Amino acid sequence: MKLQNVAALLFDLDGTLMDTDDQAVERLARWLERCRCPGPQRVARRLIMVSETPGNLLMTFLDIWGLDAPLARFTDRLRRWRGLYNAPDFRILDGVAGLLAALDGRYKLAVFTTRGRAEAEAFLKQYQLSKFFALVVSRESTWRLKPHPAPILYAARKLEVPVEQCVMVGDTTVDVKAARRAGAIAVAVLCGFGERKELERAGAHIILEHTSHLVELL
Repeated sequence: MKLQNVAALLFDLDGTLMDTDDQAVERLARWLERCRCPGPQRVARRLIMVSETPGNLLMTFLDIWGLDAPLARFTDRLRRWRGLYNAPDFRILDGVAGLLAALDGRYKLAVFTTRGRAEAEAFLKQYQLSKFFALVVSRESTWRLKPHPAPILYAARKLEVPVEQCVMVGDTTVDVKAARRAGAIAVAVLCGFGERKELERAGAHIILEHTSHLVELL
C-alpha cells in the first residue's frame, strides 16, 4: 500500500525513533525479577504501556496548575543529591537515520513526544538528526498531551499543512488514538511497546514491523 497526498510526517520518539522502550522494560524487569514476579519481561512491558495515558493526564494537570516545570526541576535535583543522575544514554533504532535521510526534502518532518524539549533535542543532536526536522513538539508545546489530538493539530498548524495530509508514526495505542482524533493518518510500528491486536483495535490505518519500513509506503 502506498500513501498518497502526504505532506508531513510526525514521528513519536520513544519506541519509534529511539530505543528507550526496551531500556525501560529492562530496568523494571530486573526489579520485578528480584521480587520473584513471574514473567518479569512481559509484566514490565505491560505496566509501562498502561501507565502512558494516566501519566500524560497527570502531566496535563500539572501543566495547567503551573507545577510541571518546578516538579521536573525538583526531581532532577533530588536525583543529583542521591547520586542517581546520569547523562542521557540514548539509543537510536536501526535504520532510522537512513530513513530520515531518504525522506529529507520530500516531506516536512516533526518529532512528537511527551518528553521535555531538552531531552528530545539532545537525542537529535547526539545522532546528527536535527537537520531533518522542521519542528519538535514536546510536552511544553501544548497543555493537552496524547491521546488528546492537540499536539498533532499544533504540529499541523506550525508546519502549515492540513492535518489530513499528516502521517503520525508511533508505537502505542496512545499515538494511534491521537492521530485518529486529530484526523491524521495513523501508522503504527511494532518495534516499541504496542502489539498488533491492540494497535488494530485503536484504529491504526497501517501497521509496520519497524519504523524503517515506512519508506516503502511513500
